[in-house]
Amino acid sequence: MSIVKKRLSPEESRSAALEAARLILIEMGPQAVTLKAVASRVDRTHANLLHHFGSAAGLQKSLAAYLADTVCDTIGRKMTESAPGERNVREIVDLAFDAFGSGGAGALATWMAATGNEGALDPVIDAIHRLIDGMAPDAHEKRLMHEDTLALVLMAMGDAQLGGPMAEALALPRDTARALATELITGRIAAFWAEQGAKPQG
Repeated sequence: MSIVKKRLSPEESRSAALEAARLILIEMGPQAVTLKAVASRVDRTHANLLHHFGSAAGLQKSLAAYLADTVCDTIGRKMTESAPGERNVREIVDLAFDAFGSGGAGALATWMAATGNEGALDPVIDAIHRLIDGMAPDAHEKRLMHEDTLALVLMAMGDAQLGGPMAEALALPRDTARALATELITGRIAAFWAEQGAKPQG
């Protein structure tokens, strides 16, 4: 059944296509995210999708940007709800791990890289830069956030690909990587502010 029932503006049509692509990614994996599959899902022609994305690789890159923007917007809202010293790090870790795991972003990035779609993580990095630039005007704090983001994304990517089998093989709880990421980032934030000699301000 089509998820698009009325005439849409170009932007609405593109957004509907990206949401359909996201659902296909979650349901069937990154190899199923094709122009033909998305066109069928939103009751549009292959030519219409070509107009919006140019190619299957373009669709995949746009989907990666869509996923990254969505999770970064959510993280940004969570971060603005509380002062830096009071932020729920585990909540942010869970959002990142969910995006790369059940949200399919990890599988998509791996698939894009494996199939020669260069710059597979560029949209993710761009979205993270926008988030951090908006939240951390101080150069030292910005570097801390870049380093923590590097660690978090690498851990979330690895967990999405191998976390389940690794945890089972080592007889560890499935969320161990999330707990470790939370512990790492929380400790680094505390050490940073201790070095600054002041409690973070809201």
